[in-house]
Amino acid sequence: MSASHDDRAGLSRRGFLTAGAGALAVSTLGAWTPVHAVPVRTQGSAGSSASGSSVLSGSASGSAADLPAPPDFPEGIDLAQQAYQNWSKEIILDKTLIAFPKNADDVVRLTNWAHAKDYKLRPRGAMHGWTPLTVVNGESVDKVILVDTIKHLGGVAVHKGSPDTVTAGPGATLYEITSALQEQGLGIANLPAPGVLTVAGCLAVDAHGAALPAAGQATTPGHTYGSLSNLVTSLTVVAWNGTEYALRTYDRSDPAINPLLTNLGRTFITSVTLQAGPNFRMRCESFTDIGWEEMFGPKGAEGRTFESYVAKSGGVEAIWYPFTDKPWLKVWSVAPTKPASSREITEPYCYTFSDNLPEPLTDLLGGLNAGLPGIAPMFGQGMYAATVSGLSSTNTKDIWGWSKDVQFYIKHTTLRLTEGGGAVVTNRANIGQVIHDFTQWYNGRIQFYKGQGKFPLNGPVEIRCCGMDQVEDLLVPAAGAPTISAMRVRDDHPEWDTAIWLNVLGVPGTPGMFAFYREMEQWMRGHYAGADAVFRPEWSKGWAFGPEKPYTDGAIISNDLPRSYRDGLPGSDNWDTARAAFNAIDPHRVYSNTFMDQLLP
Repeated sequence: MSASHDDRAGLSRRGFLTAGAGALAVSTLGAWTPVHAVPVRTQGSAGSSASGSSVLSGSASGSAADLPAPPDFPEGIDLAQQAYQNWSKEIILDKTLIAFPKNADDVVRLTNWAHAKDYKLRPRGAMHGWTPLTVVNGESVDKVILVDTIKHLGGVAVHKGSPDTVTAGPGATLYEITSALQEQGLGIANLPAPGVLTVAGCLAVDAHGAALPAAGQATTPGHTYGSLSNLVTSLTVVAWNGTEYALRTYDRSDPAINPLLTNLGRTFITSVTLQAGPNFRMRCESFTDIGWEEMFGPKGAEGRTFESYVAKSGGVEAIWYPFTDKPWLKVWSVAPTKPASSREITEPYCYTFSDNLPEPLTDLLGGLNAGLPGIAPMFGQGMYAATVSGLSSTNTKDIWGWSKDVQFYIKHTTLRLTEGGGAVVTNRANIGQVIHDFTQWYNGRIQFYKGQGKFPLNGPVEIRCCGMDQVEDLLVPAAGAPTISAMRVRDDHPEWDTAIWLNVLGVPGTPGMFAFYREMEQWMRGHYAGADAVFRPEWSKGWAFGPEKPYTDGAIISNDLPRSYRDGLPGSDNWDTARAAFNAIDPHRVYSNTFMDQLLP
């Protein structure tokens, strides 16, 4: 398979990746989207063709939509019937209505129509998420319209100045944004691994990467090591003005922007401007020969520890496959010139072996899906072996290139698993101890369940670190950090300068998986609390686990989670003021659903 971004033809999709409602196709942006977008005949349709049928890619020839057209739907906005599924395929809807606004004014018209007709609108981007923030599985969508942001709302423009910035529509992908920046000698220091993510989706959930400066390395002006949300200098949303919904622009100097920088999809962004810094070359080295107990040694331990690699290089990620002894460690570092041992790359997504699993592994995965959890150790060991051989065969153990090409490595064909975990916010000096405590607990529990013949988790542990949303990284006047970003600095602990991301993955449907996630979440909330650290959820992943499902623990949703954004923060800018801001911008809750009504009443 080609490693280029534009590899949209001839891709081999294995059965376990295409299970679920409807087939998938590669869009012009490289994202997997449901095919068979059936145009819906609306009042504005002309002649024998449904409105917009000529512009809807993937339309099913001769098919007819069987969802009724909404009454008096705004003329000139294409409407289709299409399936929806999230990244892990745990939220699947066979039929939804999708609107394709062509510009921001169309979004405003659509919003005012939805308000008048009592419809809900949910922005739809890359669908690379786990949560019910877009739609709630199993609930009626009779009066819900998903609003596509990718097809028409993805423009990108770079502005050289003081500071250098890039303005993008909500559906612009990170790959498109960073490609445009690279042409102007600019880049972003802390990028999420999937380049297909849309910028509005990133801001909804305070997306982040695995970057930190090495010990003694200063942050280059224009960059930040916190969330992408912290790079925003201005944005435009659809907001209620007392009479109707209209466009409203906020600058970073306005305190009213703070809640919008991480908004959970409770508003509709139509444009965002981000600060950028000078582009730079990066090196990424992979290691697969370090035992997990050495790698995850406690604070100050000798040897090749995670902590020591952070100090030396900055960006570090460990992928620890289940029931194996040696994780896959990636170490990123700034390298202006190519090291002699490195292979130069000019495109992202170089780890093709992780996107195309060998047949023995897909057979094992099929067994896990078929209800054979006991083969989890074989699956983990097979994943480790495939990684070791893949790094060698693709010559990717030591790569060097521009920042985006080295940081983007998760594709649409990567194995789709469920995730649980979150962020531990602490001081950088505590990195080793935080990771040691978690991995020791996790290994103990996995071995305990193995002794009982149970295998509730069968995917890898992923451990990463990044910085916090430091307002001083902004080169424009800023009123504050993103209000409910997991990377927001607490006023009472300004020394907490690092977010450590601890996530564990599993195959959807594995018996006992959500109960294990619940146990893990409760342990993390209790263990990382007090004077040294605090636990916060990762908005895009799994949290508030009940015994059988995520997002169902009412005590966490109503109490613990809001407290994460009250403790140590001023009453003028916390969870409660963010909720009030969302309700003021959208008092009629056009941009909401039943889960959002519980989370942000």
